[in-house]
Amino acid sequence: MSQQNGLDLDKLRRDTPGCDAVLHLDSAGSSLMPTPVVEAQQDHIALEARVGGYAARRQEAERIEAVYAAIAGLVNAAADEIALVENATAAWIQAFGALPLGPGDRILTAEAEYASNYLTYLKTAKDRGVRIEVVPSDESGQISTEALASMIDGKVKLIAMTHVPTNGGLVNPAAAVGKLAKQAGVPFLLDACQSVGQLEVDVEAIGCDLLSATGRKYLRGPRGSGFLYVRRSMLQHLEPAFPDLHGATWTAAEGYSLRPDARRFENFDFNYAAVLGLGAAVDYAAAIGMELIETRVTWLARRLRSILAEDMKLPVYDIGEKKCGIVTFSLPDRGADEVQKSLAAKGINVSISTPASTRLDAERRGLPDLVRASPHYFNTEEELDRFCHALRER
Repeated sequence: MSQQNGLDLDKLRRDTPGCDAVLHLDSAGSSLMPTPVVEAQQDHIALEARVGGYAARRQEAERIEAVYAAIAGLVNAAADEIALVENATAAWIQAFGALPLGPGDRILTAEAEYASNYLTYLKTAKDRGVRIEVVPSDESGQISTEALASMIDGKVKLIAMTHVPTNGGLVNPAAAVGKLAKQAGVPFLLDACQSVGQLEVDVEAIGCDLLSATGRKYLRGPRGSGFLYVRRSMLQHLEPAFPDLHGATWTAAEGYSLRPDARRFENFDFNYAAVLGLGAAVDYAAAIGMELIETRVTWLARRLRSILAEDMKLPVYDIGEKKCGIVTFSLPDRGADEVQKSLAAKGINVSISTPASTRLDAERRGLPDLVRASPHYFNTEEELDRFCHALRER
């Protein structure tokens, strides 16, 4: 049974030239850009080539400024709460690095936390003497809000969590975590790298104080683009670890003042072609509607899980009460690397998720290297069937 949910799938695929070249099931890695995103970048690069980078920035000032408003609209924030950065990791590190953490302070995080984030916790524990404490998962595999509530005390200075982990299809209950954080007056940092663009993400409904995201994944923007959301009430408590002349003003020989908005976390130099590409990607998603996108993506993933687990009898490793567009599985007689290479030879894109990317969750569940397939709304049911047929072939 087809479920397009009001989407003009033919138009969406015409807007996506990559659909003619590959069967792309890797939108959790790097999705296919639609034509408006490609053209926005190409046009700006051509402009820079004609008039120079600084002049091009001045000419496109209004369009660049509109990107902040577009992102703010996407996540239900204000434009002055948005900073543009080169990727989600940079956004997350800017936010985390600004928090005044010291000896004995406790950081609470989830078992399915992403490696890059956890490595930063470990470094901060070594350098500043903070304590990292992992909140257990509940029976479904998501963070246990009951356990989280019992662990919060006056020494907890940060709750940090990945919304959609890199593997397992899990959607952590961000709004429930945000409610507990707000009640306790503890800052809440949400890594939304893989949720923005496939799920409705509302910072007010979630209650996060900080949120990091990328452009290249489900948002279908360019690589080297991303953003950071900083709740306005948090700004007075946060100072970038390394401010530059864009985010701060050198007011005296021994003094400086920070910008009053989230752009204090930005640097002077930007790839403005990527910025405009990101803005085009946000506009494209908004024109479709995040509710329609989420419905379509989760339906496709649910269908794929059903085929893999029920029809093909393959082990599927997705967990959580709510699942998203990420589908992880393995083939008993073939390694994930072999499967990926075999599929690539047939023009099919997937990723591999290794235990090193989510070590705590992987060790708890005894996970092998996993094949990760992540459909997007432009994928078709026929493509899912073709993908499964390719898996059956040796």
